[in-house]
Amino acid sequence: MFEICSVCFWEDDGQDDHDADLVRGGPNKRLSLTDARRNFAAFGACDQRCRKFVRDPLPSERPA
Repeated sequence: MFEICSVCFWEDDGQDDHDADLVRGGPNKRLSLTDARRNFAAFGACDQRCRKFVRDPLPSERPA
């Protein structure tokens, strides 16, 4: 927990699919996991401001 993903810059705060739509605050501030996933699909990071911190995913890190 609390690791930061080098691909999307989301900080693992324990949020998962069952509560993905909740905005918890904490390390990810105003983002829900659903919003972060949508942002990643649109521009490659959980938030626009985090784009400078991310790298491209490795083949093994891409969804099937």
